[in-house]
Amino acid sequence: MARFPLLSCLVLIVFAFSLQANAKQTRERTQFSRDLRIEAGENAGEVTCINCSIYIRGKVEGDVTAIRGNIIVEEGAAVSGEVTAVWGNIRVDNGASISGDTTSVAGALRAQPQANIGGDRTSLDGKQWLAAIILPPLVVIGLIVALIVWLVQRSRRPTTMPVGQISMG
Repeated sequence: MARFPLLSCLVLIVFAFSLQANAKQTRERTQFSRDLRIEAGENAGEVTCINCSIYIRGKVEGDVTAIRGNIIVEEGAAVSGEVTAVWGNIRVDNGASISGDTTSVAGALRAQPQANIGGDRTSLDGKQWLAAIILPPLVVIGLIVALIVWLVQRSRRPTTMPVGQISMG
C-alpha cells in the first residue's frame, strides 16, 4: 500500500518538471515601458510589449504585438504567428521570416527584399489612422453618457401643475 502513494507522487513530480521544462522553452513574454529582446537561439511563445520596442533574433512560436513601440525582426529570426504594431513601425530584415500577417497601424512597415512574409502585409501609415480607429467609439460612448445624464436630469425635474387645476384626492 505504501508504494502506490509514493509512485503517484513520483509521477506527479516528473509531470510537473516536464511542464516546467516545456514552459521555459516557449514561454510567453510581456513587457511594459522597457524594450524586449529575443536573442538568437532563444525560443518564446506570445510576445507583447506596451510602450516599448521588440527586437527579435531568435524564434517566436506565436504572435508578436507592440503598442506604442517598434518591432524589429532581424536576420535569422523566425515568427510563426502574426506581427502587429500599433503606433509603431515594423522592420523585417533580409533572412528573417514571418509566417502570418504583418500589420502596422499608425506606423510604417519596412520589409527588405529577401525577407519572407507568408501572410498579408498591411500598413496604415500616419497618425490619422489611430484617430480614425479610436475617436468613433469615444464619440459613441460620449453620446451615450450625455443621453443618460439628460434622462436622469429630466426624471428629477419637479412636475408643475397649472394654477387652475389642483386636484383634490
